[in-house]
Amino acid sequence: MRIHWHRRDLRGADNAGLRAAATATADDETPGVVPVFVFDRDVLAHAGPPRVAFMLDALASLREWYRERGSDLLVRHGDPREIIPAFADEFDADGVTWCADYSGLATERDAAVRQALAEEGVTRESVHDAVFHEPGAITTNEGEPYQVFTYFSKKWHDRPKPEPFDAPADALADVCDDEPLPSLTDLGFDEPEADVPPASPAAARERLTDFCDEDIYRYADRRDYPADDCTSRLSAHLKWGTIGIREVYEETEAAKFAVAEGSDEAESVREFQDQLAWREFYTQVLFYNPEVVTENYKDYERAIDWRDDPDALQAWKDGETGYPIVDAGMRQLREEAYMHNRVRMLVASFLTKDLLVDWRRGYDWFREKLVDHDTGNDNGGWQWAASTGTDAQPYFRIFNPTTQGERYDPDAEYIGTYVPELRGVDPDLIHDWPTLSTSQRRQVAPDYPAPIVDHGERRERAIEMFEHARGE
Repeated sequence: MRIHWHRRDLRGADNAGLRAAATATADDETPGVVPVFVFDRDVLAHAGPPRVAFMLDALASLREWYRERGSDLLVRHGDPREIIPAFADEFDADGVTWCADYSGLATERDAAVRQALAEEGVTRESVHDAVFHEPGAITTNEGEPYQVFTYFSKKWHDRPKPEPFDAPADALADVCDDEPLPSLTDLGFDEPEADVPPASPAAARERLTDFCDEDIYRYADRRDYPADDCTSRLSAHLKWGTIGIREVYEETEAAKFAVAEGSDEAESVREFQDQLAWREFYTQVLFYNPEVVTENYKDYERAIDWRDDPDALQAWKDGETGYPIVDAGMRQLREEAYMHNRVRMLVASFLTKDLLVDWRRGYDWFREKLVDHDTGNDNGGWQWAASTGTDAQPYFRIFNPTTQGERYDPDAEYIGTYVPELRGVDPDLIHDWPTLSTSQRRQVAPDYPAPIVDHGERRERAIEMFEHARGE
């Protein structure tokens, strides 16, 4: 008998760890896989209500999947270093499998569980599942991790990708757990203020199919226009593993083969696949540099002189900065626990380059509010915008929120969706908002705030701040 410890792989199909457990148990004296999940208090300490709500929904779906097959998902609360060996002892298990995770917290936890199982004489196997190419599989010719995405991406695309794994058919143990799943309140969380999307493999597959039927062919041209919403919205499903990366890639390959080779549509599919490569690039960065969660990846000669400005930070969180596209993004985050990727870059740049506030404050807010928060991806994105990360935006190349709004939301459709004070206002006036006079603002949209900073002035200060940090 084997234990499979679910963490960020909340599905039965295309699950490399579950498949490994099912394969191994075929030769056991008492065959069968016992699926378990542990509410780890150390992990929950870094969680936010939207992610926990999504996770609970996914767990309910996974438990139902097991019950339909004559088994069950056994759930416990506490320290996995104690609970996983206790499960192994309870079921006289020959081994434990789990799917690898790559953050510093996860690798330390897994090493401790591995040691605890070794002391009990239980075999253990960590299986790569969330990425195609685990950290260390794609390196420079000198064997070093890549620091530039372009070179990493080329090798990522060139490497073969395995096909999805079937769900185990007859390898599940006959177990039962009558304990209901906990509620958010039971776990110490408030209800999220956002509407959290449904979490299940069925919901993920429906979203994937809809995306590959149409929007994936427009992705390269329209993905930066938030009103189009021409994105997959699969990020939360990939974060929690309600769909497997192999299944996603296979579907995108089918979409590519359905159109002419070398066509704009085929190139658009490849552009989307590049986003899957970004996930693995930042996973590698995190694995080899776990300290980046709290420290700059890039070294500067002097410390960056970030501002301590609680009022500005709060205005940014509330979507009350007076820069329409920034505020639209921050309000979308509150309403949907999600933000369009182009706008994520804009709001991160605004916080770090216009408000001159430490990127860590923004990263913490995203971690609390995003349903799809992923340590590697989010940290990589924030440090990119802050010019402190690997392959980051140069410190002197600073997004202008006004021109970004004009370019990517010309009709102010996205802005109007999330900033009701500006609905019905002429788009030109919305984009000109930072330069309008006080009387014009009062006449056009009296309930919307004036800009809290001058972008031109803050751009110069940001450059000076980074030049000082560079020792210039």
